[in-house]
Amino acid sequence: MANIDNPGSAVVGKPCEIAALRALAKSRDQQPPLLLSFFCAGVPSQHATDSLIRELGVEEGAELAAVRYRGHGWPGDFYAEDARGNSVRTSYDDSWGKHLGPAVQQRCKLCPDGVGESADISAGDFWRADAKGYPDFTDQDGLSVLIARTRRGEEVIRRAAQEGVISVRAVDPDDVAAVQPFQVVRRATLLGRLAGSRLAGHPTPSYRGFHLWWLALRSPVRTLRAAAGTFRRARRW
Repeated sequence: MANIDNPGSAVVGKPCEIAALRALAKSRDQQPPLLLSFFCAGVPSQHATDSLIRELGVEEGAELAAVRYRGHGWPGDFYAEDARGNSVRTSYDDSWGKHLGPAVQQRCKLCPDGVGESADISAGDFWRADAKGYPDFTDQDGLSVLIARTRRGEEVIRRAAQEGVISVRAVDPDDVAAVQPFQVVRRATLLGRLAGSRLAGHPTPSYRGFHLWWLALRSPVRTLRAAAGTFRRARRW
């Protein structure tokens, strides 16, 4: 982790972590480090990770030397290795789609920002889609979308491109939204989930600047369904 007091350093973190660092720097009237984030679908329960590792064949209680949720490819595999060098792996589609994604922490389900809006630069997968528009998670050459959210972030991206570190081209924001349907739906239905949680008697955070009412009015049916579903689940917490 970079030093928050050193504006010449950089921090990579989840959107929530980057938002906190941005707010901390502002409260101190300081220039923050370069803030880098990524599109985040939430943090899965540790129980889900443990269960997946056991299902893949690692003995319960075995000491682990490494765990990788994805990588060594794009999107890459979930990978775990025990202290004796035995390793297991499974595809991203299987690990996230069947095991980890459904076990995302409840707090993450009420998060308004999965795309790193407080960062100088946020990065996300620019998935290739199948004929129905669903992201294709088969392993292939990676392609990412970079969003410069500040002038500082734009300058860093341009300099990296000029020096040959990365290759960039312009992309239509609507094309990004089309291959990131989870992020679009999550933001559009967030007000419904907040309402459902509150109706079930749970305290909920208050957000400003995310246009949640406007988004809810654009998708009233989906918002009502999200509220009802969250209410049913929240009553069991």
